[in-house]
Amino acid sequence: MEGKIVQLSKKISLSFIIIFICFILDRVSKVYIIDLFTQSNVSNDIYVNPYLNFILLWNKGIAFGLLQSEQYSYHLISSIILIVILFLFYLIFKTQKNWEMLYLSIIAGGALGNFTDRIYYMAVPDFVDLHYKDFHWFTFNIADICITFGIILFLIFDMFKFKNKNNNE
Repeated sequence: MEGKIVQLSKKISLSFIIIFICFILDRVSKVYIIDLFTQSNVSNDIYVNPYLNFILLWNKGIAFGLLQSEQYSYHLISSIILIVILFLFYLIFKTQKNWEMLYLSIIAGGALGNFTDRIYYMAVPDFVDLHYKDFHWFTFNIADICITFGIILFLIFDMFKFKNKNNNE
């Protein structure tokens, strides 16, 4: 029994560290970009290289700027995001698998970063502008990268789990 408690404590500690790292990387990057654009004579965008600019956009909707113009969306979206974050914490606590804890923690860290902005600013600052010639991808932030990376890990984990089940049969 004591061994399980120690193991659970280590898992929760590692999960907290992963969530904290994702959250802090996101917060620091956003604070830096917001300060850069508001405190200096920076134009609308900052050229980094032929494929990357920094541009400050405020997203009041959900991913990819959806639902930005809806009046009711702030409270509804915020409530749904809070429920998702709480559910992620529940899954992190319940899982027995390290890989699940890893990708759930990365997703939770990113979701917590964007949720914090939504509460503090009533919008999420997006600033990474990837482009090739005239094609621009959706503008995003570090929290979005964490969420996407966590989902990719989930898909990879699930794909190999499915493959292993088929190989065992």
